[in-house]
This record gives sequence, C-alpha cells and structure tokens, in this order.
Amino acid sequence: MPGDEIEVPKELREFMLEGAEETFLGQKNGAEKQYRYGNLHIREYHDKFLVHNDRIDPRKDPIGHLVYDAPEVLIGLACAVFGGSQIAKKIKNKNTKNSILTSRLLSSIISGYIGYLATKKIKTYLE
Repeated sequence: MPGDEIEVPKELREFMLEGAEETFLGQKNGAEKQYRYGNLHIREYHDKFLVHNDRIDPRKDPIGHLVYDAPEVLIGLACAVFGGSQIAKKIKNKNTKNSILTSRLLSSIISGYIGYLATKKIKTYLE
C-alpha cells in the first residue's frame, strides 16, 4: 500500500536495484541519497534504506504524483498563494514597499507551511 515504508538495514543487506536512478524528486527526509525505480522510491541513509511504493512515478507524471502521492505539497502551495495574500491584505503595512513585500512573503511562508503540516498530519492519520 502506498505510504507504507519498508526498512532494510545496511548491515543486513547492502542493495540497490539494477536500473535504479538517483533523483532529487521527492522529500529526502534526512536521507543521504534517494533513488527511483519505476514507482519505487528508495531513500538511502547512513545505516539503512527506506523503501516505499508511490502510486505515480513523478518523472512520468509530476502533477499526478503531487495529487495522489504528495497532496500536502499542493495544499501548502495553495495556502501560500491564497492564504498569504489574504493575510498580507489585512496587515496593510503602509510604511514602505519593502515592508509590504516582507509581510507578504512571511505570511505566504507561514500559511503554506501550516497548510502543508496540516495536510501531512491528516494524510498520516488516514493511512
């Protein structure tokens, strides 16, 4: 099932699938490297590998991957854009152009992060 990870300790078995490609796509979660082999996402840590199966390979369908495997990223971006702009409108810092840009940027970052975290918690709870 997507979301379930299998841990493979390196002391038990040092492995890498032939044809697996190192990638920057995906959340590293502290991994030293990460690889993709079809829908398989492999994270390599100092002492272990964590492996899980995504529904959609982000190299073939990045939008589909975000929708089905990483909706927290899309919701975080939407919160950053819409929530941040709404908060910034309410602040209406009239001092300088720089302070307006700073308040928009900060409110977007905070809104996006809150949306991302909330969605990640809900996703974890539902799995």
